[in-house]
Amino acid sequence: MNKVDLAQQIAEALGVSKSQAEQMVNVLLDTIMSAVKRDDSVVLTGFGTFSKGKRAARTGRNPQTGASIQIAAMSVPKFKAGKAFKDALR
Repeated sequence: MNKVDLAQQIAEALGVSKSQAEQMVNVLLDTIMSAVKRDDSVVLTGFGTFSKGKRAARTGRNPQTGASIQIAAMSVPKFKAGKAFKDALR
């Protein structure tokens, strides 16, 4: 399922137009990304938690040349599934 499919499912479930459902999906995703970017975690009880993690700087290797390269530290998105979500997959 992709974003368009998700918007279609929402439109059908709520009885709204596809464009309105697409706007809802976009607002939801933008809000989650903005909160995580600010170091806030987004907790959707039963579904999961979106947060920001840190990845330390490290030495990597260029696969073509074999040369060592430095990979900078960076922030990465994290998601931890909630209990209800995990249970639904069993």
